[in-house]
Amino acid sequence: MGLRIIGGELRGRKLYTVPGTLIRPTADRLRESIFNILSNLVKEAVVLDLFAGTGALGIEALSRGAESAVFIDDSKAALSVVERNVQSCAVDNRSQIIRWNIVKNLNCLRSIGSKFDLVFMDPPYNNGMIKSTLINLHDSGSLGNEACIVVEHNYLEPIPEISKQFELIDQRKYGKKLISFIKTKD
Repeated sequence: MGLRIIGGELRGRKLYTVPGTLIRPTADRLRESIFNILSNLVKEAVVLDLFAGTGALGIEALSRGAESAVFIDDSKAALSVVERNVQSCAVDNRSQIIRWNIVKNLNCLRSIGSKFDLVFMDPPYNNGMIKSTLINLHDSGSLGNEACIVVEHNYLEPIPEISKQFELIDQRKYGKKLISFIKTKD
């Protein structure tokens, strides 16, 4: 069974994936669990999908009523698939796709002009990218008040302490994966 949108106006729409093991898309059931937890936070949200992969999380948010989504990845292959998925789901008018090295900085967000309410972060597992990405996200000045950041990560790589800017508000375990829900502090 392939990757598909599991809720909202695009429910059932199939998504393209990147061949091989370079990209690890969030499984349908896990995405459904994440969006059930997020519930009302998705409607009219401005969404940022970091380490976008196939774009499944951002497109799922658009399907469920998000206002717009920005997809960022450093892989040409991944961004090509994101572009195909955005076009095939006819959400290209509410989407922006950027190729960028997220771990280096997120200065590319400064020109977007809007604040993000909801951020999905699914970095490669066990590569120590969570802390630098959170710091870069904060430093970009692109987060709205009380923005929610959803981080998918391996249970062996905990969320680092960054208590000045962020607060871990919930964490769920699904097999060997953790989904951490982080809020920005005022």
